[in-house]
Amino acid sequence: MNLVRLFAPSTLKTHLFAPLYISFAVLVLLILGQQGLNLLIAFHTQQAADLVTHTLVVEREGERLLNAVIDEERNFLETRSNAQFAFYSSLSRLYTLVQDNPTQLQQLDKIKNVHARWQSQLGERDLFRLSSRFTLQEKILFDSLRTQIRVLLEREEILLEERKHNLQQLYHVNTAVNIFSTIVILVGVCLNLRLLFRRVEVRLHKLMEVGEAWRTGQMEVRLGYSSADEIGRLARVLDAMAGEARYRQESIEVHNQQLENLISALSHDLCTPLLATRNTLEGMLKGAFGPVSGTLREVFQEYREANEDLLKLVEALLNVSRYEAGYRTHLNYEPLNWEKIFVKTIAKIKATSKREFTVSYKISQLLPTVYGDEIEIQRVLQNLLDNAVRVSEPNKEIFLKVTPVGEAQVQLSVRDRGSGIAPQEKEQLFHRFVQGRGRRGKCGLGLYLCRQIIEAHGGSIGVESSLGEGSIFWFILPVTTDKARSEHEKM
Repeated sequence: MNLVRLFAPSTLKTHLFAPLYISFAVLVLLILGQQGLNLLIAFHTQQAADLVTHTLVVEREGERLLNAVIDEERNFLETRSNAQFAFYSSLSRLYTLVQDNPTQLQQLDKIKNVHARWQSQLGERDLFRLSSRFTLQEKILFDSLRTQIRVLLEREEILLEERKHNLQQLYHVNTAVNIFSTIVILVGVCLNLRLLFRRVEVRLHKLMEVGEAWRTGQMEVRLGYSSADEIGRLARVLDAMAGEARYRQESIEVHNQQLENLISALSHDLCTPLLATRNTLEGMLKGAFGPVSGTLREVFQEYREANEDLLKLVEALLNVSRYEAGYRTHLNYEPLNWEKIFVKTIAKIKATSKREFTVSYKISQLLPTVYGDEIEIQRVLQNLLDNAVRVSEPNKEIFLKVTPVGEAQVQLSVRDRGSGIAPQEKEQLFHRFVQGRGRRGKCGLGLYLCRQIIEAHGGSIGVESSLGEGSIFWFILPVTTDKARSEHEKM
């Protein structure tokens, strides 16, 4: 993007950071301008300081010239000697120092002429051996000489004050430029920060709020940005995605509702004749339709068991279908009472199982509160305990245990006394229609349904087993969730 396009109105509207780029460019130009002014002022300040130094040197040399004249006067009066080396040496240096000042050069010419006339008078006195005291004309020339030298010094003093004033002014200008540029830069930085806050941070904060709403399922919330910059274009894309997601969500909900209706209809249509058949078989076995011989009793008994297995298969299929259709959203969260769950589950298994078994359990003290659907968790435990009873030898003890796992989880385990599970089979146990060795005779949906229920609660399920040593089936539940707590508090 070139500089001309950067300042175009369309660029300012369609590019989020274009105003920031412009303001930063202006700040850079201001800084460069400040540095340039500082260099220029520093150059002139150095020149002014050199001029002040030069003036001080001229004044010092002028003082030497005056002292040389006074020394000539004293030497002539005392010894009648007329040494002029110091005077002409100072005068020569002054000519060199003030060569760029015509006024001072003219003054030096006057001093030189007056000095020459004064020396001429002194030379005549020395030639005619006159009195050592100055005549009136010689005194007038000497006073004129000193006066001319003092005029030279006064002019240099005036020039020195002017140059000091100029130097001071340059210092003030430099200070003012630095202060002004610093204020302008600070104001520019503040404006940039404000612009950045308004154009970026505020919008991103709104974007995060809407994103959080979307994460919680509120897909009807919209960003509503109409700007032409990058965030505006991103907002329109996200709003379109949210609209499509909401449409799909509504379609899925409609589909799930239809599936639940179908499951309910199938449940009624399948279970009704099966229940009727079971009741008829039980009545026949009890002699409601007349005595039943031994052979027929065995046949009816097999039919009843097959009918019972078929009922359980239908129930398992219906439960699995409910979870796959999103039933997890209808879980009834409440604090789980492990003692109650254990007692009810053991009683149900003893009432329905024909095998003799012994069950003991242990509930750790000070367990943290776990929220979950008690009926569903009981269904999982019943399935695991029923499997343990079927694979264990008669009257072998089955052990149930609930223990905390850290501070945020609780683990329930079921230990059986069966033949164990091969390592290659453990990975497949919790999939559909998979049965482990020694666990044949069922439809293979029990452990898959257990996994669906536990994962719906935000937990995990697994097994530890070795051949010949029995198995430990376990599942872990989180102590609590925000959803569980909120739903429980609403009740």
